[in-house]
Amino acid sequence: MSKSGSILALDQGTTSSRAIVFDADLAIRGLAQREFAQFYPSSGWVEHDPEDIWRTTVETARQAIAASGVSARDIAAVGITNQRETCLVWDRRTGKPIHRAIVWQDRRTADVCQKLKDEGCEPGVTAKTGLLLDPYFSATKIAWLLDNVSGARAAAETGQLAFGTIDSFLIWRLTGGKVHATDATNASRTLLFDIRKGEWDDDLLRLFRVPRSVLPEVRDCSADFGTLAPTILGAALPIRGVAGDQQAATIGQACFSPGMMKATYGTGCFALLNTGAQLIVSSNRLLTTIAYQLRGQRTYALEGAIFIAGAAVQWLRDGLGIISSASQSGDLASKSDPAQRVYLVPAFVGLGAPYWEPHARGATSALLLAVGLGLGFMSQPTLRSLFRLIPSCWRISSDETPEPGLCRARDFSMRPTNCGFMERLRDSTSVASSTGTSTIRGLPRSVTMRGRP
Repeated sequence: MSKSGSILALDQGTTSSRAIVFDADLAIRGLAQREFAQFYPSSGWVEHDPEDIWRTTVETARQAIAASGVSARDIAAVGITNQRETCLVWDRRTGKPIHRAIVWQDRRTADVCQKLKDEGCEPGVTAKTGLLLDPYFSATKIAWLLDNVSGARAAAETGQLAFGTIDSFLIWRLTGGKVHATDATNASRTLLFDIRKGEWDDDLLRLFRVPRSVLPEVRDCSADFGTLAPTILGAALPIRGVAGDQQAATIGQACFSPGMMKATYGTGCFALLNTGAQLIVSSNRLLTTIAYQLRGQRTYALEGAIFIAGAAVQWLRDGLGIISSASQSGDLASKSDPAQRVYLVPAFVGLGAPYWEPHARGATSALLLAVGLGLGFMSQPTLRSLFRLIPSCWRISSDETPEPGLCRARDFSMRPTNCGFMERLRDSTSVASSTGTSTIRGLPRSVTMRGRP
C-alpha cells in the first residue's frame, strides 16, 4: 500500500458523477460532482449518453484528487460504485457505444416483460435470480439494443460487441480495454445471473436471447479489476473494489450482520436488509439479491425498491420550477397547512415494490382553488405530500435503519419514517455508496473503519 493509504471512490449515479478521495480513516479529503444530461426520447424511455458518463467520471476524479492535496501516485486503490441495471453495448475494437445507455428507470420493454409473465416464465426466473419480470432490470434492455441497432445482433454473435452495466463500461475504459468484468452485485441485477450458483445461466440467456459472448466476467466485490491507464489520472492505479450503489451503501453503513438494514433516499428509495448466507424468498414481492461477495462467499439481502424519491424533488425544480434548489424543499413543505389534503403519486417511471406496475403514471389529486392559483402557491402542499409519501412507500421492520442519500438533507422527509417499530439512525455522511466502495477494499482482511464483516 502507498504511504498515504488514500482511496479514490468513483460514484457514478443516475443524475451525476461524483469522485471522492478518502484517507486511511475514511475521512473525505477531496470531493467533486457533476450532473449530466438526461434524455427522454419517447414516453417512458430514459437514456444517458455514455460519453457524458465517461467525461464526468474522469473530470470529477481529477478534480477530487486536486482538491485532496494527495498526489495520484500516492492513492492506494480505486473503488467504483454505480447506478445499477442501467446498461449499454459497445464495440470491443473501438470502445464506442452502439447506442445511448438505457437507464434503470426506462419502461420501453414493459410489454416484453408482460408477455413473458403471460407465458408463465416469472416463477422460474425468480427462482434463479431473486428478481421479478420488470423492465427495471437489464436483460430485456440488452435484447432491445441488439434487436433495434442495425447489425448489432449479428455483431454480438461473432464476439464483436461487449455488454456491461455502468461499472463494466468504466472498468473497460479505465483499463484501456484490457478488462471486461463486473462484480456479483451488478451481475445479480441483470436477470441473467443465478444468484444461488453465482454464474451466468444458460437457460436465462436463451429466454432473453442474449449471447454469452457479450457478457463480462463476474468477480468478487474486492477482486482485482485491473489497473488504470496512467494517461487518465497520471498514475497506474489498481481498481480493487466494485459494487452497485445500493449494495455499496449497505457496506458503507456497516450493515454486516443479518437483520441489519439501511434505507437510502437518493434518486429513488432503496431499503436493503442483510439476510446473511441465507437466501430468503419474499412472499410480499420484495427482491432477493446479493448484498456483497467476498472470497467467493455470497451474502444475500432482501430489497424494497421505490423508483422515485429525490428525482421528484428534481422534477419540482427543473420541471415545474416550484423551487430553485433542492435545499428549499424541506422548508417549504414544513410551512404547508396539513389540512390541505393534496396527494401526489410520483409514479413517473411506474411503481416498484411491492406493486411492480410499469404502466403506472404520476398523478396529483385534491388540488383546490383554496390551495392556490399558481405554482408558487401550490408548492407547499405539493412538497408536503411528496415528503409524506416517499417514506410511506416502504415499511420493513428492522432494529437499525441508517438513512444516507440525496433526500437526507430534507429533515421533513425523514419524519414519517419513524413508525414506532424501528430505531432510526442517521449517518454523518450523505456519501454512503462512495464510503462503501472504499470500505470494500479492506473487507477481505476483515478490517473496516465502520464496523466488521
